[in-house]
Amino acid sequence: MSDQKEYMHQSIAQAVRDHGIDTMFGLVGDANLFMANHFVSGCGGTMVPAAHEGGTVLMAQAYTQVTGKTGVATVTQGPGLTNCVTALREGVVARRPMILLCGDTPVMAPFHPQNIDQREVVKASGAGFEQVKAPETAARDVANAFYRARKERRPIVVNIPSDFMWAEVRHQPVQFPVPEAASVITDGSLHEEAIGMIASAKRPLILAGAGAVEARDELIALSERLEAPLATTLKGTGLFKGHPNNIGYFGTLSTAEAYDVIGAADCIIVFGAWMHFLTTDRGELLKGKRVIQVNNSPSDIGAFYQPDAVLIADAAKTAENILYWLDEAEIAPSGFAKELPSHDISVHPKGDPAQSTDGYVNFEYALDRLNEALPKNRIMLTDGGRYITEVWCRVGVPDPKSFHMSDNFAAIGQGMQQAIGAAHGDPNRPVVLFTGDGGFMMGGVNEFNTAVRTGCDLIVIICNDSAYGAEHIQMLDRKMDPSLTEFTWPSFAEVANALGGQGVQVTTPEELDAAIEAVNARKGPIVVELKLDPNKVPRMRM
Repeated sequence: MSDQKEYMHQSIAQAVRDHGIDTMFGLVGDANLFMANHFVSGCGGTMVPAAHEGGTVLMAQAYTQVTGKTGVATVTQGPGLTNCVTALREGVVARRPMILLCGDTPVMAPFHPQNIDQREVVKASGAGFEQVKAPETAARDVANAFYRARKERRPIVVNIPSDFMWAEVRHQPVQFPVPEAASVITDGSLHEEAIGMIASAKRPLILAGAGAVEARDELIALSERLEAPLATTLKGTGLFKGHPNNIGYFGTLSTAEAYDVIGAADCIIVFGAWMHFLTTDRGELLKGKRVIQVNNSPSDIGAFYQPDAVLIADAAKTAENILYWLDEAEIAPSGFAKELPSHDISVHPKGDPAQSTDGYVNFEYALDRLNEALPKNRIMLTDGGRYITEVWCRVGVPDPKSFHMSDNFAAIGQGMQQAIGAAHGDPNRPVVLFTGDGGFMMGGVNEFNTAVRTGCDLIVIICNDSAYGAEHIQMLDRKMDPSLTEFTWPSFAEVANALGGQGVQVTTPEELDAAIEAVNARKGPIVVELKLDPNKVPRMRM
């Protein structure tokens, strides 16, 4: 416990450091300037200065996902907060524990030009709100925000009136450990019923989501015992890569052969997934099947689909328990996995470079080539847009924890910011961002220089079809003029060079090879601009 007297802005900065946080993402203004300064000069922390307030929140969210720590961002009052609403909503939907330290207008200045009811703004986004009630409670209020972020799995905004900043306080470190639920397995009649469904299945299949990533070995063991195919949701991508029972994605991202295997299954054992409507192809893939859902979060059950049996339990221990009872009852393996083709049915057919048209590179070929050539130890992020599902199907990652999607709220233009946060979370690995032309212009171009300024090892692949692609297709489908969806952008490669990075444009397969050489020789952030025919970009696999 420190006896040193401090000002409140110093106490708040120190409270963040007390929680083991050494990196903060921010944009300073009148109401957070002194706190941010003390975090760097007085607490030895690192401040990553963003170009836009919403970017600070997105960077902190990706930092959370990459490091496992609670990401922290800071912005000023009024417009500083309103510029963060979309980013906060992204964190709520993605369930990212993070803290936003937000200044507020002085309590005694109700007519301040930047005054707004900040509680109501935050409430509308779905994020949590933690008010600094008095200078003396500031450290405890910050500690409570950290506790809530972990417990509630969402962003928490700490609201700090600026006229408190220079109040004298005596800083006392405060931390509230988040109680962790014990890893459990179930018992009783429901447990026995679920085991019975699995034991009687003729063609069982195991599906794993983000909540089962740590149970990989146990799920593989269960798969081998049952002779059941293995599949994953998008957020479990790459979990079973290389295993002979792996069929890749379950749902609208599946290959045609994998889709047929899923269709033939009579029992789906779901671990750590909430059965999103795209995972189930709007329920089509589950018709006529028994579904057992294993999840340690009750709130995930029934969000999109009501299973036949629910086990609120740990994925790894439950897989081990199921295997134990199968052995005890001497249940024979199903043989279903032995019916799989000898080739890898998780891989989509290769793109053809000959399908490139004048001035454009074939998208499928470009993605296949990049998948082979990009650094193997990459962290990959994707922005939103028409191109996105093709990227998911063709560009892999070393493991599920290396994959991050930035459009949980279905908003484009959030990828660059999260890529920067990921790069600062793990500076020893290259970060690859796939973004669209619209997303880059909306939120990428204003933060690319932040990547340059802060020395990120960042490879940005811009899928440039000179259009808002999803809308472009809808207009064409209805035989309407698509010109409102089409744009004549500047050269993104030249923009990257102007912003202090490096840029390469790709219009042919040969130029793609040259771009890959440039990526391998990069000295800092680099943009690879893939010029795509807007009429030949594959439709979204939805």
